[in-house]
Amino acid sequence: MRKWPSKNQWRQFFKVLSPKEKLFFSIFLVLFLGSFSFLIFQAYLNNTTIQPADGGSFVEGVVGFPRWINPIYSPSNDADKDITQLIFSGLMKYSPSGDIVPDMAKKYEALEEGKIWEFYLKEELFWQDGEPLTADDIIFTIETIQNSDIKSPLRANWLGVEVEKISDLGVRFSLTNESPIFLENCTLKIIPKHIWETVIPQNFPLSSYNLKPIGSGPYKLKNLTQDQEGKIVSLDLNRNPYYYGQKPHLSKIAFRFFETEEELISAFRRGVVQNMALSSPENLNSFANLYSLSLPRYFSVFFNPDQAKILAEEKVRQALNYGTDKKELVDKVLLDYGRVVNSPILPEFYGFEEPEKVYQYNPVLAEEMLEKAGFVKVDELRSSSPLAEALVNEEGLRIKTVKKEPAFQFKSDLSRGSQGDEVKELQRCLAKDPEVYPEGEVTGYFGPKTEGAVNNFQEKYKEDILTPIGLTQGTGDVKSMTREKLNEICFETGEDVFPLKFTLTTVEQPVLIEAAEQLKSQWQKIGVKIEITTFDVFTLEKDIIKPRKFETLLFGEVLGTIPDPFPFWHSSQKKDPGLNLASYENKEGDKLLEEARQTLDKELRKEKLEEFQSILIEDAPCVFLYTPDYLYLVSKEIKGIKNKTIIEPSQRFSEIEEWYIKTKRVW
Repeated sequence: MRKWPSKNQWRQFFKVLSPKEKLFFSIFLVLFLGSFSFLIFQAYLNNTTIQPADGGSFVEGVVGFPRWINPIYSPSNDADKDITQLIFSGLMKYSPSGDIVPDMAKKYEALEEGKIWEFYLKEELFWQDGEPLTADDIIFTIETIQNSDIKSPLRANWLGVEVEKISDLGVRFSLTNESPIFLENCTLKIIPKHIWETVIPQNFPLSSYNLKPIGSGPYKLKNLTQDQEGKIVSLDLNRNPYYYGQKPHLSKIAFRFFETEEELISAFRRGVVQNMALSSPENLNSFANLYSLSLPRYFSVFFNPDQAKILAEEKVRQALNYGTDKKELVDKVLLDYGRVVNSPILPEFYGFEEPEKVYQYNPVLAEEMLEKAGFVKVDELRSSSPLAEALVNEEGLRIKTVKKEPAFQFKSDLSRGSQGDEVKELQRCLAKDPEVYPEGEVTGYFGPKTEGAVNNFQEKYKEDILTPIGLTQGTGDVKSMTREKLNEICFETGEDVFPLKFTLTTVEQPVLIEAAEQLKSQWQKIGVKIEITTFDVFTLEKDIIKPRKFETLLFGEVLGTIPDPFPFWHSSQKKDPGLNLASYENKEGDKLLEEARQTLDKELRKEKLEEFQSILIEDAPCVFLYTPDYLYLVSKEIKGIKNKTIIEPSQRFSEIEEWYIKTKRVW
């Protein structure tokens, strides 16, 4: 049996080779080893896959500052919602496709046609401080929100809902009526009873626990930094070791908060933050990946006829719809990162039928409708009204003149002995002229003094009253000729002038201001003039929207995973805190919204909502404009983002466990 050459024999082998043979042998050896290494490496690549590895972090930039890192208050503030999405969790959550799926719930079922809902928690759930999470925490959270002293913006969602404990892991919700949207309410994040039960309701908004959150989500608060004014300017989150779900790959997430979007964009360009949301596609950056996400929201111009009477006319509202080039808004304002909207139920998003009636851009038809409604351009106007004459210089503006009806007219024959309101009006009118009725008494009784005053009036206007009927002196009685002159003299007549101009109010934000300017230009072409006013979001909501102090409002509305237009269009929601911004009222529409809310049958809901959309579009209480994409800039290092549809901006973190930066190869 032959053996492998010994070390000494190998030395002898190289001694017998010539220099040239040594060179060739060395080259061959290098090639052999290189090929062998390549084959080994190739086999490694072919038999392993790249998998996410733990570790890594990123810095998220956000406009606005957290105030309450607490789910019962966070809906009032986008920055709060972002943080609570990562720190807290609920019975249900949104999937990357926007569906509602179990989160802390192991299972759930709807009973009695949706009037009873039972949820059972997963085993071994813990708060971030290690305390067990049970049904008591679910009940405590709901009852806290229902308490009017807490002043939670979520309270309306839970009114009329009774919650009871089935077991340590089971809860039952009893509803007054079946509700298809209740399941979405159960995405509510839960707060820990053992932390908050000692805080009295009045102190909830002021409690230090709002800035020391203990949740059950994938991340927990490590620290936060406040400036001299007490604003939170940064905070850091670490992975939650007690998290019940898939452990996140990223070990840390940092947040930096900014006063304005300009400051945020500057920080992004300097590399201070890696991720940020954009309000405008103008600020796209080639050094980051852009995720263009769909949201169930739309922007509209809402009409308020209570503040602008001209908008009470249906033809005017419809003409404004025909005079709006929505495609131009999407192209110029959104730079094509969005879609035109024609309906309050977003048919494309939810799979409904498109409305039968759509206001396609048609400025010629818009002008014809305004003409039929009586609004003519000032340079074509034939009116002696001082206001109409004052508007002549406003080229292209349309105005409508309406003959003013006097507040009162004499209709009866009056003579000595007559009495009543008509006599009082007669005495008031005659008293305006001391020469005619020096006594000026207003008694409601037609006596000698009133008769004398009427006689004086007839004598003063003899040519109009007496002469035409062949009389030479007054009679003291009020009959047709006297009555006609009294009506002419006593009561103002003329014209009311209604210029087709109003104020458009919106948020002090570049995209919405640009949209308002585009609308101003489009509507000016059909003879409508608008003045644009802007406010910051807080002032707009508090001073303008809540008291409905606007003529028209350019603003957005957000629907949920389960479409429910009720809060935005039912007549019961016309006043604050309702969200019916157009103060829209239609009895048939109300009935359809109520019926859609009271059935779990998806096809029946679809039918009711499609019928509702037809009614509302015909009434034209607003101009539906567009739905913008949610633009999220993310560092190119970050992978694993699967979201295509989100229900609200904070839901971009709904699958944060899948995000990763580092990788490894696995056999």
